[in-house]
Amino acid sequence: MSGLFSALGSFWSWIVHIFDPLCGPVGIFTWLGQSTILACGDTGWGDEIALGLQVTVSVAIVTLPIGLAIGFLVALGQQSEEKPLRLAAGIYTTIFRGLPELLTLFIIYYGMQMLIQSLLTFVGYDGPPIEINAFLAGVIALSVVFSAYCSEVLLSAFHAIPKGQYEAGDALGLHRGRTLRLIILPQLVRIALPGLTNLWMVLLKDTSYVSIISLADILRQTSVAVRVTKEPFFFYGVACCLYLVLAILSSFLLVYVERWAKRSEVRR
Repeated sequence: MSGLFSALGSFWSWIVHIFDPLCGPVGIFTWLGQSTILACGDTGWGDEIALGLQVTVSVAIVTLPIGLAIGFLVALGQQSEEKPLRLAAGIYTTIFRGLPELLTLFIIYYGMQMLIQSLLTFVGYDGPPIEINAFLAGVIALSVVFSAYCSEVLLSAFHAIPKGQYEAGDALGLHRGRTLRLIILPQLVRIALPGLTNLWMVLLKDTSYVSIISLADILRQTSVAVRVTKEPFFFYGVACCLYLVLAILSSFLLVYVERWAKRSEVRR
């Protein structure tokens, strides 16, 4: 079994290398950065920055579905007929929209370690200190912040859907769950999409906070390169270019998604 996992890991590393836009076979640094401080390999910082790009994109992509799922549940809670659910959802959004993202990250990263350590000590654990994975802590912190804002966007979209849509589902004999899935959700996606696309762009920028907990993202890797090479303008300029490229590519993709949503609405 360990051999299988090793083979899968090697295959995945090969795939990542092939499609690496910076240090892959047709990567930008591979072709244009040779004999410079951006060269890939031991002679430059290309590999480190390429790794930072992978970490930044991975954090954003993993955070997005988690934040959307939590935000959707919170939005449902905010319009629930149960007062305790509405109160809990309101407190959740107030806290995580009110706290700075960096402070939330510190609370998750250090607070979770202290909480887990205290619980283990309570049950008699006497081993080495517990450390939370920085990637996991970053994803959790960004997810809760993203979900708090996402819930408000989804709640506004829910309010924009006429109540007659629910009544139509009841008249057709549909269960509330099927009404939500077949009638409400398609409209919800179309209405909330512009707000969610803005939140995605914000999320891309917020991934830079994970560098504070030593996660090797774009900002962390370029900062290390700056300290070693004493070339702050150059490497921070590279970081700016990478974030702008991610934003531009996201914009193109999001425009396509919006057009697809509009075409789907027309077909219905």
